[in-house]
Amino acid sequence: MSETVHNRIALLRAERNVTRRQLADALGVHYQTVGYLERGEFSPSLYLALRIADYFEVPVEVVFSTSPFPRIGERPA
Repeated sequence: MSETVHNRIALLRAERNVTRRQLADALGVHYQTVGYLERGEFSPSLYLALRIADYFEVPVEVVFSTSPFPRIGERPA
């Protein structure tokens, strides 16, 4: 079983016109950490995941999932 945490951070940033550096500064992390998160190279702590969801003002389930999110325009099975 894979322990990959999938996320929509890049999508949410693009929708809100937020740079990696702006998000990183708001979260108190290095901007490269945001890139690692977006690429799935790093799984956030629960605390960081909750802070990211709070930053975007959405439930954590909107940002993170243990299964891949459907692609934009793809209908769920």
